[in-house]
Amino acid sequence: MRMSLARRAGALSLALASGVTLVGFGSGALAGTSAASTAKASSGSGTITFALPPTVTPDYIFPFMTAQYLTNVNLYQFQQIMYRPLYWFGQGNSPTFNATLSMANAPVFSNGGKTVTITMKNYKWADGKPVTARDVIFWMNIVKAEKSVYPLYVPGEYPDNIVKMAAPSPTKVVFTLDKAYSSTWFLYNELSQITPLPQQAWDKESATGAVGNYDESPAGAAAVYKFLAQQSATPATYATNPLWKVVDGPFELKSFQTTGYSVFVPNPKYSGPVKAKYSQLIEQPFTTDSAEFSSLRAGTLDYGYIPTQDTSQIPLLKSQGYTSSPWIGWSINYFPMNYNNPKVGPIFKQLYFRQSVQYMVDQPTDVKKALFGYGYPTYGPVPIEPKNSLSTAQEASNPYPFNPKKSASLLKSHGWNVKPGGTTTCAKAGTGASDCGAGITKGEALSFNLQYASGQTYITQEMQQLKSNLAQVGVQLNLTSAPFNTVIANAAPCKVGPSCTWQMENWGQGWSYGPDYYPTGESIFATGSGINEGSYSNTVNDANINATHTVSGTKVLDTYENYLASQLPDVWQPNPDFQVSEIRNTLKGVVQSPLLNFTPEYWTTSK
Repeated sequence: MRMSLARRAGALSLALASGVTLVGFGSGALAGTSAASTAKASSGSGTITFALPPTVTPDYIFPFMTAQYLTNVNLYQFQQIMYRPLYWFGQGNSPTFNATLSMANAPVFSNGGKTVTITMKNYKWADGKPVTARDVIFWMNIVKAEKSVYPLYVPGEYPDNIVKMAAPSPTKVVFTLDKAYSSTWFLYNELSQITPLPQQAWDKESATGAVGNYDESPAGAAAVYKFLAQQSATPATYATNPLWKVVDGPFELKSFQTTGYSVFVPNPKYSGPVKAKYSQLIEQPFTTDSAEFSSLRAGTLDYGYIPTQDTSQIPLLKSQGYTSSPWIGWSINYFPMNYNNPKVGPIFKQLYFRQSVQYMVDQPTDVKKALFGYGYPTYGPVPIEPKNSLSTAQEASNPYPFNPKKSASLLKSHGWNVKPGGTTTCAKAGTGASDCGAGITKGEALSFNLQYASGQTYITQEMQQLKSNLAQVGVQLNLTSAPFNTVIANAAPCKVGPSCTWQMENWGQGWSYGPDYYPTGESIFATGSGINEGSYSNTVNDANINATHTVSGTKVLDTYENYLASQLPDVWQPNPDFQVSEIRNTLKGVVQSPLLNFTPEYWTTSK
């Protein structure tokens, strides 16, 4: 998430009159034009059909999500085209602040950095009412009342660090902070989380109740949240519930099926730079990547993707009028181990064990064979693709290359009886340097349950390969698969106890940095974070993260990422391109942001 900087040579450094220093993510592969630059594309009409990822369907419409529903599809391909965040990020191929598509002017920092003033632009809700500062306060009141279930909550950070807030006018929001922060960190990773909500329509405690100012008390805000969450829990009513008709984004929902099939139409009251010029946008769900590919070949999709195992068919699709374009996300990939599992958590807490597992993940081979080259390794908490100036040479060098001998040696030197092809067991229980470690009993076996997301061939291939690799050092993986949404729901932080039963969960695409765009990782790796799935906790790491929030320059970021790359909070694994897009040649205006948000209001079609 966060921070302000002056980067090493080659970095792009931008400054606003407001005093906000924008992040420099480098040049070259990140260079691109903003979505706004396509605003004058030729108009068209008709229907555009966009393919959703296999088994990943929209299932939550209220922009305040719990961890169970926090997916790229819900956030970027569903909610944000109806409910725009206060600040927009991503300009062409660069993950930077986008002033044109933001609903407010860039924040102004004063009072030594402890006061933040936000001036709203002239946006309107679909009911004709203006989007005001009160709508921002409404969001803030709900987040403060329900921070325990807010997935991006890190104790002491947003919203705790905003100690006072006011709306002195309909267009002005003023936040008072508990201390001075890096202006870039605060913009990219704190203010980026705000989505204005229509207070004049949603500040209710029941469907039949009157709209009031209930959110102005903690109890009232909690009651409003409960009502809105209950309404969002019934997807069958998304297209008919009047609550969800009050949108400020470029589209409104016309129809919705619980399978995830969604039909959007342009919002005639949208106040952004460009209104959509076609009649409707369809988001088409799929249960498998092969089913999507069949639809693509049949020509029923305007914007789809080709599974990596079928990329040899790209020339065929080209002959059918499609252009192939890899979509690389600003992301890292890993799968968590549950440190709080009462049975195997003590094993996961041993750094030597995590190192032993990481040495058995052959990332370059997986990229080549399972992803057919359409991906890149993850070696630490900062993305190494798209090419950028934030990942260090130490992280990018792969601290744990595939090495079965080192993996076995680590286990043997820490008291394990390694049985290649069998099951390795603890032979020397204890807490000494050559013992198995705290909480591990003699005879305990290295046998674990790993559930992974179904529907995508490459994930299955990678997990089968990892199972085979680990068997070489006697570590047994018991593999099962389930739909993506099920895996995400299961991989939730839990306290040590009989109900904290999951061991390893792999949804296949790790973490996309957003809405915490500066990759300081507090949402996923800080102690107590709502989406630190495995409950990883390390005091040195916490201190490193905290330093990135207040100290200017990137030396502190380098320290954080190098340390965490070596500490292995989770299992690093290859990061697939978000997708290898196939875009019909008659579809124009598409910009594939590495932040994975998209702007279909800019698209035009001539089919």
